[in-house]
Amino acid sequence: MNKTLPPRRLSVAPMMDWTDRHCRVFHRQITRHTWLYTEMVTTGALIYGDVARHLNYSQEEHPVALQLGGSEPADLARCAKLGQEWGYDEVNLNCGCPSERVQKGAFGACLMNETALVADCVKAMRDAVSIDVTVKHRIGIDDVSSYDFVRDFVGTIADAGCRTFIVHARNAILKGLSPKENREIPPLKYDYAYRLKRDFPQLEIIVNGGIKTLEEIDLHLQQLDGVMLGREAYHNPYLMASFDARYYGDAAPVKSRAEIVQAMLPYIQDQLERYGSNGSGLRMNSITRHMLGVMTGVPGARQFRQTLSDSRRLAAGDPLLLLDAIARMPLLAA
Repeated sequence: MNKTLPPRRLSVAPMMDWTDRHCRVFHRQITRHTWLYTEMVTTGALIYGDVARHLNYSQEEHPVALQLGGSEPADLARCAKLGQEWGYDEVNLNCGCPSERVQKGAFGACLMNETALVADCVKAMRDAVSIDVTVKHRIGIDDVSSYDFVRDFVGTIADAGCRTFIVHARNAILKGLSPKENREIPPLKYDYAYRLKRDFPQLEIIVNGGIKTLEEIDLHLQQLDGVMLGREAYHNPYLMASFDARYYGDAAPVKSRAEIVQAMLPYIQDQLERYGSNGSGLRMNSITRHMLGVMTGVPGARQFRQTLSDSRRLAAGDPLLLLDAIARMPLLAA
């Protein structure tokens, strides 16, 4: 691991179907230091599937973390080692996803009911790798809402050697709510994350859940080590343009929205040349779909999205579509 990597003050959450390698390259055009996380990859997918398809990434993505889903210590250790061999900077264990599909695999948020097993998983992973092993979790399960529950969970996992906890500050309702509802209905309790930091000052505590503005980030950083953004980073990615200067002291010039879009042209051309004609089925839309929100809040954003969603030109693999989308922005094209 590169010891000069910046701290995890800001990060983008692992989000299924969203934070794939193309999305992460796009986010890296906006912020150089913010930590990026993969979508959750199950241990079964790595042990029995195509490792390269799941773990391949671009070097410019660093710092980048691999999130694993699983509950067998030996399997997680094996997959963590694969993550380290592929060059990831961190391996994160998913103890927060509430979906029924994940529950059937006996991992995700339901693991919070099996603290000793999570401790065994973390210990096995730490024994297998030298990179950081972190845990992302909720503050409670179903109607268990006592702070003592999450405090005891963190304390036990910390005893197994974990030093970084990413706290999604909501309960996970395992039955009756969809994953989307689980991100919106259970109340946010940021004070639980604050209390964890007070009770475990030696640990790195990062908060996640419902955070949308720079002002909110600033308030959380007064209490905690880091903030992880989820859907706001995806739908309004230009929010991250100020992160490097504001939170990392990086004096490098901030790219404009147009410059960020233009910076994706070489990547799109390279990916289409590499994978577009080898039968893998890569289409330009696999990359550009992650870019639709970059003009959020700017006059002409709708025209930008419409142009960048031109199915005919996307199917033809025409990267110049990006330049035409920018040209339809009245202020940027002026």
